[in-house]
Amino acid sequence: MNFNIYNRPQFLIKLSKICLLTVVVFFISCKANKTNEQVAKFTAFKFNDTSLPIEERVRDLISQMTLSEKVSQMRYDAPEINRLGVPAYNWWNECLHGVARAGEATVFPQGIGMGATWNAPLIFEMGTAVSDEARAKHHKFISEGKRGIYQGLTFWTPNINIFRDPRWGRGQETYGEDPYLTSRIGVNYIKGLQGDDSKYLKVVATAKHYAVHSGPEKSRHEDNYQTSNKDLFETYLPAFEAAVKEAKVHSVMCAYNRFREEACCGSNLLLQKILRDDWSFDGYVVSDCWAINDFWEPGKHELVKTPAEASALAVSRGTDLNCGDCYDPNLKEAVLKKMVDEEKIDLALTRLMTARFKLGMFDSEADVIWSKIPYSVVASQEHYDLSEKIAKESMVLLKNQNNTLPLSKNIKSIAVIGPNANSKQALLGNYHGTPKNYNTPLKAIMDKLPNATINYALGSDIAIGWPTLNTIPSSVLKNGENKGLKAEYFKNTNWEGTPEFIRKDSVVDFIWTLKKPIDNLKTDDFSVKWTGQLVPNESGKYRIGLRASSAGKLYFDGDLKFEFKDDHEPKTKYFDIDLQSGIGHEIKIEYYNYHSDPQAQFVWAKMDQDLITPALEAAKKSEVVVMCLGLSPDIEGEEMPVLLEGFDKGDRSDITLPKTQIELMKKIQALGKPTILVLMNGSALAVNWAADNIPAILEAWYPGEFGGNAIADVLFGDYNPAGRLPVTFYKSVDDLPDFKNYNMENRTYKYFKGDPLFPFGHGLSYTSFAYTNLNIPDTLSINNDLEITVDVKNTGAVNGDEVVQLYVSHEGKVDAAIRTLVGFERIHLKAGETKKLSFSISPKQYALINNEGIAVLESGLLKVSIGGKQPSFKGVADTTTSDVLVKNLTLIN
Repeated sequence: MNFNIYNRPQFLIKLSKICLLTVVVFFISCKANKTNEQVAKFTAFKFNDTSLPIEERVRDLISQMTLSEKVSQMRYDAPEINRLGVPAYNWWNECLHGVARAGEATVFPQGIGMGATWNAPLIFEMGTAVSDEARAKHHKFISEGKRGIYQGLTFWTPNINIFRDPRWGRGQETYGEDPYLTSRIGVNYIKGLQGDDSKYLKVVATAKHYAVHSGPEKSRHEDNYQTSNKDLFETYLPAFEAAVKEAKVHSVMCAYNRFREEACCGSNLLLQKILRDDWSFDGYVVSDCWAINDFWEPGKHELVKTPAEASALAVSRGTDLNCGDCYDPNLKEAVLKKMVDEEKIDLALTRLMTARFKLGMFDSEADVIWSKIPYSVVASQEHYDLSEKIAKESMVLLKNQNNTLPLSKNIKSIAVIGPNANSKQALLGNYHGTPKNYNTPLKAIMDKLPNATINYALGSDIAIGWPTLNTIPSSVLKNGENKGLKAEYFKNTNWEGTPEFIRKDSVVDFIWTLKKPIDNLKTDDFSVKWTGQLVPNESGKYRIGLRASSAGKLYFDGDLKFEFKDDHEPKTKYFDIDLQSGIGHEIKIEYYNYHSDPQAQFVWAKMDQDLITPALEAAKKSEVVVMCLGLSPDIEGEEMPVLLEGFDKGDRSDITLPKTQIELMKKIQALGKPTILVLMNGSALAVNWAADNIPAILEAWYPGEFGGNAIADVLFGDYNPAGRLPVTFYKSVDDLPDFKNYNMENRTYKYFKGDPLFPFGHGLSYTSFAYTNLNIPDTLSINNDLEITVDVKNTGAVNGDEVVQLYVSHEGKVDAAIRTLVGFERIHLKAGETKKLSFSISPKQYALINNEGIAVLESGLLKVSIGGKQPSFKGVADTTTSDVLVKNLTLIN
C-alpha cells in the first residue's frame, strides 16, 4: 500500500466508515435473523396455518397458553402475548348510530329515530355504511400501531331493550316499545354490520342488554326484576331471539340488574337455558361494564363475598368476557381454589378467540375481503346522503291543523327560537361519533331562506337550573398581558417533564379528529395544561364548566373544583360561582387523552338571565315562529349525576316539557303568530298544552349531523314526512305504573288502557292514502300462514311515503294484548298511484303467549286491522291523512 502520512486523516475517515458500515450490516443481519427466527417461530405455530379450520386453530392457540395468559385474554383490554405473537386487543367499541368515540365519523340519527323510520331495509344500508367506516378506521389504526379502546372490530351495539317506560333515559338508544318493530330494525342493523362473507365477519355486533333491562338508571346495580313468563317471552326476549336466530349476532351483552334473583351476567336461565340451549347461540357473552363487580360490592347485588367468587360465578354461568377489572387476576385464584374448572376458562376463551379469528385478526390482511375498504368511505358524501335520508324518514308530523305546514319559502321574516334551535348536542344524542357537520335547525333554515330575515333567540334554558353553556371567549381570558391562556402540550398523560411546545390558546375549544395537537404522536396519549386568568366583564352568578372526552381537572383560584376520570364520551362537569366584573381568578386546566377522540371545551353561562324578552321581540318582528324545544342528551341518558326538577340521574321523574320551555311556548303562542313546534328529544313527551294550542308539531328526535336539514326540508315542503311513532306518547306520568314494575300491564300500546296523547304508529303526511280490496280469508286453520293482500292509493296531490301497519287482536281472550303489530312496510307512492301489498303472517306471529311463556294456537275470533295507523283513535290522536281497514276471521282447529 502506498501510504502517505499527509493522507492519514482521509484514510482514517474511510476506515472508520468501513468499520461503521460493517457493524451496521452485522446488527441488521442479526436483527433480520432474529426477526426471521421470530417469524418462523410464529408461523410455525399451528394456529397460524390458514388452511386449517378455525376450530382447530383456536384449540391449538389456547393449548399453548398458561392459565395467567388465558385469564388476561378474558378482560376487555387484553394485553399482548409476545411469545405467541398474539397482539394486544381492546374489545370495547361502540357504533350505536355511527362509529362512536373514535374521531371523525358519519353521525346518523339516534336509535329512537332509526325506529321511527319504520324502514328496516334502510337500516340495513346504514349498518353497511357504519361497518364500512368501522373497518376502514380499524385498519388505519392498525397501520399506525394503535390497538387501543374504540379501535377494534367488536362493537357493543345494538341496544334492543324494550322502551317500556318513557322515563328511562337510555330509551333513546332503542328502537321503541314494540318487540316486532325492534326485532326488524335490530336484525337488519346487525346483518349490515356483520356482513355477508362466508369466512370473515365484517365486524362483531352485540345485542344488549340481556335481559329485562330498561331503567331506572340510578339503581341498575342493585335492582332485582320480576316478570311473568308471558311478559318475558312475549315482550322482553323476542328481539334477542331474532338477533340470535335470524341475524346470527355473534355477541350478547348481559345487563347490570338481577332477574328473578340471579344477576343477568350470572343467570343460568338467561345465559344457558334460553340463550345457548334453546336458541343455540354459539357466540360469546360480554358483561356490561363493571357489572361483575356488582356481584360482590357492598350496596349492590351482594351475591358473593369476593371478586374471585364473582368471577367464578360469571364464567361458570356463561359470561365469557369481562368489561371491567374483576376477571384478571381473580379468575386465576378462582381456578386454583377450585371455585371454577379451568375447562370453563378454556370454553370462554374458545368463544372469544373464535371471534378474533373470524374477524381475520390472525390472517394476512390481503386475505380478508373487508380490509380492502378504503379510508375515503369515512365521512364520505355517500354516507352523508344516507344519514340525511334516514333523518328525513325519521321525522314524525304529530299535528298539522288547517295545513299549517308546509311553510312558504316566500316568507320575508321568521323567528327561530328555543334551546334546541342551535344546539349541537340535540343533534347527536348519546354514544355518538365526532361529525364534521353540525347542521342545526337554525343553520338549515338560514340556508333554506337566504333572502329572509332570520330572528334567532335562545328563549329559555333547557330546564330550570340547566343553562346553555358556551365556549368562554378570549376577551375574558388573560395570560399576562395577552388574551387567552398559556398552553403546554406533553407527549404523556401526566404533564411530566419538558413540554413538547408552549403556545397561547385564545380559547379552549378543541375537537382533535384527524390530527392530534402534537406531531408524530405514536399513540393517542398526550396531555395539555392551560393556565391563566378568567376576568369577567359582567358581574353575576355564573356556571363554569369543562367538557371533555377523556380525563382531566379544573382548578379555580388554586382549588380543585372537579376531576374527570376515564369518561368515554364528552361529558360536562361544572360549578356555580358569583363573579365580579374586572376581578381576575386563577385558572388551571389539566387535560389528558388516552383514546382516539380527544375533545376539550372550557365553557360557561351567566345564570338567571332574562331569555324570554329577546325571544318575544324576535317573534313580534317575524311572520312565522319556529320553536325548537324538547330535551337534551346532557340531561337524559346513562347513569348521570343530573338532579333537576323532572329529571333523576339520567332518567325523568316527569314526562312533560320542562317548565322553562312551557312558559316560553305559552308566551310565544299568545302573540297570535303562526307557530310551529319542533321537538328534539330521545323519549316521549307529554306536550298536552301544545297538542291543544299549537297548530303544527314535528317530532325530530336526536336526528344526527344533518338533522337540521331534514327539519327544514319538512317545514318548507321539500320533503313529505312519513315517520311513525315507535313509542306511545302518554298524557301524564300518572298514567304509568311504577317505574320499577316490569309487568306489562297498562304499558305500551299493547296493554295501555287509557287515552294516549299520540299513539304508537301515529304520523301524518302532506298527502293522503286510501286502502281498498282487502283480501283476508273468513276462516283460517291454525298452523297455517295468514295470507293478506290490500291495495293502497295515494289520493292526494303530492308524492309521499306510507307506512302500512298490520295488527292482530284476539277477541275475547283473557290477558291478551289489545292488539299486536305483526307486519309493516314503508312504501313510496306518487300522487294518484296505487300499489298492491302482500303479507304472510306465520302462526308464531299470530299465536298467543300463555302464562307459561309458551306460544299457543287456539280457535276463536282474530281481528285484523291494516292501514297507516292503529284503529279506533279520535281527535288529535288520529292520523287523518291515512286510512285503516278492519276484518274479523275465525281461527279453527
